[in-house]
Amino acid sequence: MSQASIPNASLQIGGADPAQVLASLTDMRAGVSPIALPEYQARMQRACALMREQNIAALYLNAGSSLLYFTGTAWYASERLVGAILTADGVLKYIAPVFEIGTLSEYQQIKAEVVGWEEDENPYQLLLATLANLGVAADARVGLDESCAFFIVDALQQLAPSMQFINAAAVTAACRRQKSAAEIAIMQRAMDMTLTVHQAVAQILKPGISTLEVEAFINEAHRRVGATGSYFCIVLFGEATAYPHGVKDPQYLQRGDMVLIDTGCRLHHYVSDITRSYVFGEPSERQREIWNLEKQAQAAAFAAAQPGVPCGAVDDAARAVLTAAGLGPDYRLPGLPHRTGHGIGLDIHEWPYLVRGNTLPLAEGMCFSNEPMICIPGEFGVRLEDHFYMTQSGPRWFTEPAFSVTDPFGWQQA
Repeated sequence: MSQASIPNASLQIGGADPAQVLASLTDMRAGVSPIALPEYQARMQRACALMREQNIAALYLNAGSSLLYFTGTAWYASERLVGAILTADGVLKYIAPVFEIGTLSEYQQIKAEVVGWEEDENPYQLLLATLANLGVAADARVGLDESCAFFIVDALQQLAPSMQFINAAAVTAACRRQKSAAEIAIMQRAMDMTLTVHQAVAQILKPGISTLEVEAFINEAHRRVGATGSYFCIVLFGEATAYPHGVKDPQYLQRGDMVLIDTGCRLHHYVSDITRSYVFGEPSERQREIWNLEKQAQAAAFAAAQPGVPCGAVDDAARAVLTAAGLGPDYRLPGLPHRTGHGIGLDIHEWPYLVRGNTLPLAEGMCFSNEPMICIPGEFGVRLEDHFYMTQSGPRWFTEPAFSVTDPFGWQQA
């Protein structure tokens, strides 16, 4: 049990003073370190080995999470080409606008030359010329980071029609989908931080509070526990909880409403993501029934997540519980309209996915959400979302699942 889920019988849903609750939160980052230089170096070595196995001469990593994963260089993707070339024999070169070289150099963890282009020059010609200077043949196989915008791929294909540009996921995803002990430690702390925020916001609910007020509180609470704020935040009340990613207009809380809060933060670039659903006030029998069914589906998915089992089998297990209860079938409503879970790491949604038909075997280090949401249009929805990571012996929760519809955080547990 994490520190964030220690029982406290004095806590309850609603009624607390927001200022006092915020004042009780403390920075939780101590003892968790960012990814160290040797791990970045090992990631690059692994990528090079995969490239050699697959006859890929070079890899282009565009600004974003894959550039960050392999080089430790945090940079946002935009219309200006910024990225890095990694050859199969381990040579690294960055590409960036000349006026950004000084700044980019400060962000580098893996140091290497930055090849610069001026604003009136064609950066794609420079990328191709750099490949040639590194000994990459004009007809070689070159992997492109799958997050590259189409305009990058299109420009390269037009300038170098004989070069074989391929999706680099066979390298990038193959490396990134199995997390190291250091990555899991960071994600564990980020999840603990967000669960603490969930507990805090549950205490300050009151009749008439708006979803916008709750979102603002959550953002500040994430700051108090050591994040820069919320990475994302979805707050829904009542019938709006039947819409997985929310509705356009704010709602105002009433007694008897289902509450759905889905939020997360970043710690050392890694993302947390937790959803809690519960009732403000006394739940109806219908709300109890659906909440308990959601918990059963989540538990079935977790039990099915064993090493070597196809990812799709986890989705099948959760969906079978709901179908047996008369929901669905398949993606029909009332029922579960989306996959059971997604991978998580530097991106909030990344490989692999717990979705029907995914035959990829579960393996140690893979990290997933487990959120087989039940949506009942016109009434309410329930999403219980926790994440787990795979070990050699089976799945392990990052955060302990919700306890009950009347005691979601286990505050009343003995």
